Amino acid sequence: MEEDRYGLQLSTASADAAAAYREGMDLLLAFWPGATDAFERAIMLDPDFALAHAARARVHAIYQQREAALQTIKRARDLVARRGTEREQSHVATLVLALEGRGAEALASTLTHLASWPRDAMIMALPLGAFGLLAFSGRADHDAARRDLCDRFAPEYGEDWWFLSNHGWALTEAGDVTWGRAITERSFALRRHNAYAVHALLHAMFEAGAYGEADALVDGWIGDYDRTGMLHGHICWHQALGALDRGDAAKALAVYTDVLVPTMESAPPLNTLSDCASLLWRLTAEGQPVPSNAWGDVSAYASNRFTSSSLAFVEMHLMMIAAAMHDSAALKGRLAAMERRLAEGKLPAGRIVPHMLRALRAFADGNWRGCARDLAPVMGDLARIGGSHAQREVIEDTYILALIRSGDLVQARAVLDARLHRRPSARDTRWRALAAE
Repeated sequence: MEEDRYGLQLSTASADAAAAYREGMDLLLAFWPGATDAFERAIMLDPDFALAHAARARVHAIYQQREAALQTIKRARDLVARRGTEREQSHVATLVLALEGRGAEALASTLTHLASWPRDAMIMALPLGAFGLLAFSGRADHDAARRDLCDRFAPEYGEDWWFLSNHGWALTEAGDVTWGRAITERSFALRRHNAYAVHALLHAMFEAGAYGEADALVDGWIGDYDRTGMLHGHICWHQALGALDRGDAAKALAVYTDVLVPTMESAPPLNTLSDCASLLWRLTAEGQPVPSNAWGDVSAYASNRFTSSSLAFVEMHLMMIAAAMHDSAALKGRLAAMERRLAEGKLPAGRIVPHMLRALRAFADGNWRGCARDLAPVMGDLARIGGSHAQREVIEDTYILALIRSGDLVQARAVLDARLHRRPSARDTRWRALAAE
């Protein structure tokens, strides 16, 4: 009987196919290059291996190859019905819901599945991370929910490198930065070729204001990580945040031109969209020059890949692009669509979305008071956007700059004081000085 790395039965008679699947699992969970080749090798060795097809469908979905993902997961569903254990059938059924975009149902199915098979890591991964089912659920408490989920299942995984990186990051995002970093460092020590753990460490360092440590970590590690790695560009994006904190806009822009743009076609589209748009927005908001074609390039990229979405996180970045380009038709269309979805009860993140979109439009137009007015009532709801705290902070930055430029220095100082109390930041200290004038 073949098993995966977590001791769960695999319905394949081919030891080589099972080995290829295990290799693919490890590479995918570490966000390391090679997972696609491993899963395709498993399928070649055993064309009827349902879970190999399911894993390949998941990679298709990560790269937003929707039709390929749906066709491949259908193949997995047909195969597992004929030759699959109860666990494998539930595994595939849960993935079907996730890949079809039925988030609430997929989350419920995930939790039911884990109650019976807690060590099914490929399903355990679905609700975790900044782009997981919990983060994109629209819940304001999704950070705490991920922490609680990891706390609950920690005894099942022990010192497993993959689980530790997720548990550590969940703790960090939920506010326990010291313990979260310590657990993540244990994961990194167990497997250095683990981009997920490096990424989680960078978030812990961001929350602590340890930008120098973050730079050193990336510089000493990134040489082993190919540019085709899922998180290569995003890990360098974290370095750009550190550069902006130091006031080094040139270094931040170099990350865009030297790293993000060249990997646009090889990184997962959601990473490319969010990394490029948010970095350009941060630079532009601070009055720093960006390449004349930059916004147009990102707009062209997004228009081919994000034709429809109800995710607040996606809408935020699409609106940044439309606002920066002063694209009136796109601005009106996006806002109208979100208002309509909100009225229909089909917008999980709720009212924060239209408020946020109006605010971004106002900021790009230099309407500082309008921007601050739209953001003020929803600043407490930022978590509902999804993504990580580091990614959502761009909206808080926009709010602070709008307050300063509109002359509402009292409120600007209050927001900055709260951030500086949470973590040291050279940039926030500079902005605090501006707000004191």
